[in-house]
Amino acid sequence: MISASMVKELRERTGAGMMDCKRALSETDGDMEKAIELLREKGLAAAAKKAGRIAAEGLVCTYISEDMKVGSVVEVNCETDFVAANEEFVALAKNISMQVAQTTSTTVEELVSEKYIADEAMTITEAVTALIAKLGENMSVRRFEKFSIENGVVQSYIHGGGRIGVLVELACEKQDDVLIQIAKDVAMQIAAANPLFLDNTCVDNETLEKEKEIYRVQALNEGKPANIVEKMVMGRVNKYYKEVCLVEQIWVKNSDYTITKYLQEESKKLGADIKVTRFARFERGEGIEKKEENFAEEVQRQVQGK
Repeated sequence: MISASMVKELRERTGAGMMDCKRALSETDGDMEKAIELLREKGLAAAAKKAGRIAAEGLVCTYISEDMKVGSVVEVNCETDFVAANEEFVALAKNISMQVAQTTSTTVEELVSEKYIADEAMTITEAVTALIAKLGENMSVRRFEKFSIENGVVQSYIHGGGRIGVLVELACEKQDDVLIQIAKDVAMQIAAANPLFLDNTCVDNETLEKEKEIYRVQALNEGKPANIVEKMVMGRVNKYYKEVCLVEQIWVKNSDYTITKYLQEESKKLGADIKVTRFARFERGEGIEKKEENFAEEVQRQVQGK
């Protein structure tokens, strides 16, 4: 049974028409991911990286040490944008991002069991639980990343008041204000262009083969002769790299440059090689299914104390 909500979700995630979404779901027996692939093969959907995602509330926060050698990014979720703007919730998220920069933990489970940086009488879990009790909403620390580098800098960028947070690490033998600005430029690029990989060597084989198969079916559906299909596939793979690999993307500040060319030019000026070694981009609520509520009903429930 294909429900209206399934059609709605597929439409939001692909931008395809309602009837096309309904047919795709019917053909794939309601499998959402297969339906997305089918729509892409038919040329009816946007690229996977541009697919819309159902939002959840909360904040993405970053923290950079004074020497800019260590940085962190963390996502802390809650149920509504009202709580996301609450000063105590904001303070919690900021404190946790600061704690991540100091932690040796590698998982969320390890992190939240640590003593809370703002009150060592409790753990992070206990601090979150206390705020849940006070504000009346469920909350959780969802994910985090920590970068540390000796020769180079770590920088961050926050967009949309905590909707998107980026952490980027640049390796370089020299460190000055110019390098810091370059790192900020690259962080803004990541926020705006949403690269999935650093470069084409980072694209895993499974993802690559999946893309090739989609392009192959697209070419055949366009009626192209079999003897040129593979050439078309490789051409589209190269285009895919330019879309999803950071160093191959067009620089948002100057379309005459790729990120690679921009870094090469700045390396010459600085007299030292500049290389992006890694990055993290968190978008609040990506991949989390948010329960839709009637706003008037929600307010009425709160008034009635339910």
